[in-house]
Amino acid sequence: MGRNRLPQARGSAYITPQGAQCLREELDHLWRVKRPQVTQAVSEAAAQGDRSENAEYIYGKKQLREIDRRIRFLQKRLDVLKIVDRPPTDTARVYFGAWVRLESETGETTEYRIVGPDESDINKGFLSIDSPLARALLKKAVDDDVTVALPRGQTIYTVLEVRYTPFDDEG
Repeated sequence: MGRNRLPQARGSAYITPQGAQCLREELDHLWRVKRPQVTQAVSEAAAQGDRSENAEYIYGKKQLREIDRRIRFLQKRLDVLKIVDRPPTDTARVYFGAWVRLESETGETTEYRIVGPDESDINKGFLSIDSPLARALLKKAVDDDVTVALPRGQTIYTVLEVRYTPFDDEG
């Protein structure tokens, strides 16, 4: 198989202002803090002599390549992202940036925020707009049922609430 890889499907180019800020902070941290630290470690390891058997040097160079790859990715990605900084005109329906409270057919309640693929984190309840559940939720309103094909089988969710402010904020 070698180095040939299938190209990854491009994610949606939407991001929340908070997500864009996190990516900018990551880029800044990599460029101003992490890369200089690793560069210094590599130069110190190189000063020790034979580089071919110097594990610190080899590992440091590998780290530097990974950091540079991430920096290039973030720079290109930030150029194409569209920051969605205001709610849609119809706030009764689910669109990008919405906080959605759902009830499964078993009665379990979950909360998600529909975000871009660059900021999705299921542990925080941030659901990528490209995910099957988010795609099924788009344009739905309160009391609408949504059927989603998940790896464990089809699941039916009922939309309990749609907001464009976090659920822990009152108002």
